[in-house]
Amino acid sequence: MNFSEFVRNEFLFKQYWLDKYASLGLEFPSDPLNGAIWGLWGFLFAGCLVYLSRKLSFMETLSIGWLMGFVLMWLVVGNMDVLPFELLKIAVPWSLVEVGVAVLIAQNFLGRQKL
Repeated sequence: MNFSEFVRNEFLFKQYWLDKYASLGLEFPSDPLNGAIWGLWGFLFAGCLVYLSRKLSFMETLSIGWLMGFVLMWLVVGNMDVLPFELLKIAVPWSLVEVGVAVLIAQNFLGRQKL
């Protein structure tokens, strides 16, 4: 999760974020603490996917995980008017694949043990 998020937001979308924040007269938060918090988000999100994948099917885990991890985040960031909406055309499919791969890893490599 964290590797995918880092590549997407640091290499592919960084300019989108910088431009959007600059258009609002804000400085994009890119200090190390901000990166650490996003890293924590990724680990917590992956942990939630592991838990869900042990209880639910692949599609159920993918759907609930993607909705809770990404759609809700985009709603909040969009509501704060700091989301560059043009990046969603890439972010939506990328995030679906990201969650799908994470669920496959959780189900196939970590097993479906009951927690």
